[in-house]
Amino acid sequence: MAPAALRFLNHLARRVRAAVAPVPDIGAELWLQTLGRHPFLAALPLQDQAKLRALSALFLQRKEFSGAHGLVVTDAMAVAIAAQACLPLLHWGAPDKALAWYDDFVGIVVHPAEALARRKAVDEAGVVHHYHEVLLGEAMEHGPVMLSWPAVDGAGRHGATSVVIHEFMHKIDMRNGPADGCPPLPAGFLGQAGARNAHAAWQAAWQPAYEQFREQVIIAERFGGDWPWLDAYGATAPAEFFAVACEAYFVDRPRFAQEFPTLAPMLQAFFQPALTG
Repeated sequence: MAPAALRFLNHLARRVRAAVAPVPDIGAELWLQTLGRHPFLAALPLQDQAKLRALSALFLQRKEFSGAHGLVVTDAMAVAIAAQACLPLLHWGAPDKALAWYDDFVGIVVHPAEALARRKAVDEAGVVHHYHEVLLGEAMEHGPVMLSWPAVDGAGRHGATSVVIHEFMHKIDMRNGPADGCPPLPAGFLGQAGARNAHAAWQAAWQPAYEQFREQVIIAERFGGDWPWLDAYGATAPAEFFAVACEAYFVDRPRFAQEFPTLAPMLQAFFQPALTG
């Protein structure tokens, strides 16, 4: 980045920080490294980059990072996670109000590789099966967030994916109970009167999109059909479809709008209400 552009970026960051709260700064070099590793962050307008930098600094002040299996979480790793986690919050008002969506937990656990979680399931005959599930991330209701660092670091470079956005979308989805693919919707969402009407409008768009996507994945798995652009993991449940869709929306918005023309306006209305209100 040219020196003049860097000075302008720092000027914007100082203005935003002065307007929101006296929070620690994220150094320019560290911030530029983060943008360089994740092109979807670098593509933001400079004003949004400055706002994201200030919001990420406040996020870092409020969360506690720990490494699993001896992993040391560096400043660069923490900033990469913070920036991706805060990206969906950019247009949700004052930083304190926006970050309140994540105030039900403090801990973020970073693994050096994929994690293995012990699971159990009961089949139709009542037999209990114990097994291990490979995880890139996991969000627990009212609990910490677990992330695999290689998956975090690869965001935006291996398809329209971001495990950080994925898990933090589960956190937002859980604000009104167990994740079900419908987050708490603001008053007057899409001009609807009342929460029930807003929920009905949301489901009217998301349920058929999920069913169509699930059918596409089934055809690809069983009959060799074309695999969808969106991560097939989204076909496992409505909550996963919502999280996977949000990943793609923030990492590659033009392609997402092309693939899901009925869902893109819903996500814009949710994440950028000022543009649709």
